[in-house]
Amino acid sequence: MPHHDFFVTEKRLEKLSNVLKKRQFDFTIVLENIHDPHNLSAILRSCDAVGVFEVYLIYERRPDIPRLGEKSSASAKKWIHKRLFHSVSACYSELRKQGKKIFTTHLSAEAKSIYEIDMTQKIAIVFGNEHSGVSEEALANADGNVLIPQVGMIQSLNISVACAVTLYEAFRQRSKAGLYNQSQIDDSAFHKIMKEWTKR
Repeated sequence: MPHHDFFVTEKRLEKLSNVLKKRQFDFTIVLENIHDPHNLSAILRSCDAVGVFEVYLIYERRPDIPRLGEKSSASAKKWIHKRLFHSVSACYSELRKQGKKIFTTHLSAEAKSIYEIDMTQKIAIVFGNEHSGVSEEALANADGNVLIPQVGMIQSLNISVACAVTLYEAFRQRSKAGLYNQSQIDDSAFHKIMKEWTKR
């Protein structure tokens, strides 16, 4: 019989490996000036649930980044890689370098439903501030706008809810396309991330 600690370690390694194999490296969520820590925590939990590897955070000033407690994020913050940018241009430049299409979430005449967008492509979806939405700069330099169809009186959703709905449409499309069936990274990168994860 294996030692209990060894068994737990092996079980944990298997869990980490299975989770990492399903991470979607070609799908990025961008959050621009999100100030409510509860919203940010909820978004990170949803990102973890559907296999998003990386979230890009845009804050012009470092003090604007909300502090996340372990309880509120259910430790999701440990498993989501976060990258900080101090400008929209720097963030978009990095996304373009990766060949990703950039869509902002914005209610406009030309916006397409999230159900009409191909979310199996290399893609980044930008969510803006709770009160003012995405910035003019983010809008102007995106490839398009997306919205969540609604038929109620109030044409808006809480940002964490809107993000979750969008993420699960991406999850549906990507599952159907078989994108969760094989790892998206090579062995070298896989082992490097696994090494980092086992220390968390």
